[in-house]
Amino acid sequence: MHSAARALAAIGAVLGTAILLPASARPASAQATAAAPAQVQGGGRGAAGLGGRGAGPTMKPSALRAIPAETTAAKLTSPNWKAPRTSWGHPDLEGTWTSDDMRGIPTSRPAAQSDRESLTPDEFARRAGGDEASRDRAVNQETFLRNEFGVRTFGYTSFIVDPPNGQTPALTPAAQARRKAIANQGTFGGGPWNDFNDFTLYDRCITRGVPGSVMPVLYGNGLRIVQTPNEVVISYEMVHDTRVIPLDSPAGSPSHPHVGASIRQYIGDSRGHWEGDTLVVETTNFTNKTAINGAPHSEKLKLTEWFTRIDPEMIDYRFRVDDPETFTAPFTMRMTITEQPGYQLYEYSCHEGNTAVGQALSGERAYERQVEEAKAKGLPIPPRTTGMEVYSGAPVEGRQPVREIGFK
Repeated sequence: MHSAARALAAIGAVLGTAILLPASARPASAQATAAAPAQVQGGGRGAAGLGGRGAGPTMKPSALRAIPAETTAAKLTSPNWKAPRTSWGHPDLEGTWTSDDMRGIPTSRPAAQSDRESLTPDEFARRAGGDEASRDRAVNQETFLRNEFGVRTFGYTSFIVDPPNGQTPALTPAAQARRKAIANQGTFGGGPWNDFNDFTLYDRCITRGVPGSVMPVLYGNGLRIVQTPNEVVISYEMVHDTRVIPLDSPAGSPSHPHVGASIRQYIGDSRGHWEGDTLVVETTNFTNKTAINGAPHSEKLKLTEWFTRIDPEMIDYRFRVDDPETFTAPFTMRMTITEQPGYQLYEYSCHEGNTAVGQALSGERAYERQVEEAKAKGLPIPPRTTGMEVYSGAPVEGRQPVREIGFK
């Protein structure tokens, strides 16, 4: 469904038409129907940049959503609460988790909130009302793909918590050049598309990278964590990457040194260890083929992640990005991954349904013929569109407006 949708959108880019798909086959138990109280007028999600992303109608939040979810975590509310343990004594992180509850939170902090990590009560009310309306539309109204929203709302002003102003550090000149070079790459770009090198690893069903695989997008935000005494295994729903992370002893020399510097992998080479209740994972040996926050990183990237169970249904997840060839300073991001009612991870058969590359290539040839015909007749050159307006909400002449759905 995912890749076919992007393929059809790529065709739409050439033909100038909007192509819609039927609703997902995920069972109703995985998309628990939200209550539908009377709508109220308000700023929607992110009114004046204060509540999250976009703007639109709001609804009265459910009782669960009406309180900032981070304030309800057992580790905060119950001083004697302890994270559960596995049979061999490690903190238990096992389960199926998602970042769906993070959909309304921006990566970088709006200027009006630059000195704080939490929303004000009014700002939170706007975000919660917008999240409730978004989930209601996704569950009860929409027929385009899957559009999944969680059942909670968090009061974080941004994912970035360090630097303290919540802003992504500036890119180095080299990173700016790398980003410019791939600006039109892939089915989310503007083309042209001539061979597979013009497509992203995401288009080609290879990877979303780390930490891209846990960042909240339209759908497929799930991950499964499985533990053994010697490894932690993390499987991501979208594009189905699985990381097997060997665990080192908390004391003494690492028992699992990183692979040699000449070996590079899309999702790097990870090693983990426990610090109290927190799993710390350090990853190096990346390629330079994936990106973080839209910026292609270098092979010098070092990623440090922290996973801490803070509630029976919550894991505090933080990661620090240190790549001096890409960002002018390191930065840290924080999100909370959570359990969702009835959520299941299904096989992500990306390659089997992926016609995006082939259809975009054939669509490009069709566009070239249109251009030649227009030139021969002395007519204006047909305009190009990305075809991704169904994701971004950008207006296109001749199409009905599409609401913003939080992809960016």
